[in-house]
Amino acid sequence: MASAFTHAFAAVALGKICCPVKPDWLFWTLAVGSAVLPDADVIGFAFGINYGDKLGHRGLFHSILFALLWGLLIVFLAFRQVPRYGKKWWGLAGFFFLVTVSHGVLDAMTNGGLGIAFFAPFDPGRYFFPWRPIKVSPISVANFFSYWGAEVMLSEIKYVWLPLLLVWLCASVLRMFHQRGTK
Repeated sequence: MASAFTHAFAAVALGKICCPVKPDWLFWTLAVGSAVLPDADVIGFAFGINYGDKLGHRGLFHSILFALLWGLLIVFLAFRQVPRYGKKWWGLAGFFFLVTVSHGVLDAMTNGGLGIAFFAPFDPGRYFFPWRPIKVSPISVANFFSYWGAEVMLSEIKYVWLPLLLVWLCASVLRMFHQRGTK
């Protein structure tokens, strides 16, 4: 898996890229939480759920269906003031889908594990992308703060943080020029 830090950073970067307005603390909390949430499936280990099971690590909670349902649930529950099924409502649902599904996308770019169950529960297959430059992060906190964790962070900075920062910067510049042009 990619590290929780990188999943959280991806949510913030995607929010800054996609949202022209300044969202509030609830938006940011839900964005970061949604991006990290799929890894809650590691709790299953304590209940005897195996890694490769449907509910195992990188299983159903890393799927496209889960991301879609989660995105809709977040908007239904946390953004009740937004008129249902309008442009802003669907924009929020799309954003929360995007940050949640980004988790599986990043994990599919790692060099370890059993793959991602993108199409669960309809397809039991686990998938990786052909290009897997991100070093897989250890699940244990103790192992993360080691040489292995440092290698993970370096690969994530190179292949996730820097590209997202570049897109974020480009989006900010384009937004600035667009705002100047409309005044």
